[in-house]
Amino acid sequence: MPSYIAIVHKDPDSCYGVQFPDVPGVFSAGDTVEELVANAAEALELGAEDWEETQGAPFPLPRTIDQLRTDPAFTEAADGGMLLIVPFDPPSRREAAE
Repeated sequence: MPSYIAIVHKDPDSCYGVQFPDVPGVFSAGDTVEELVANAAEALELGAEDWEETQGAPFPLPRTIDQLRTDPAFTEAADGGMLLIVPFDPPSRREAAE
């Protein structure tokens, strides 16, 4: 199953926030790391539900960490954050497997 790399940030008086560099506009938050992990997986699932209709393209496949490291937008967004790996099978892969 593919895994999406997420960037996690936490400010002193806030919850944990997570964003996915390969899936613009999909993000979530949680008060604890455990809650964040569950919410991150749910955010991918919800984002994928109508992605093709709203974006006009298949749900993006994840890039590897090596590919992301060459992306200046990723390195800037990841500065001061931590990375989280979220397993998620995009709808386009599920349909191809059927």
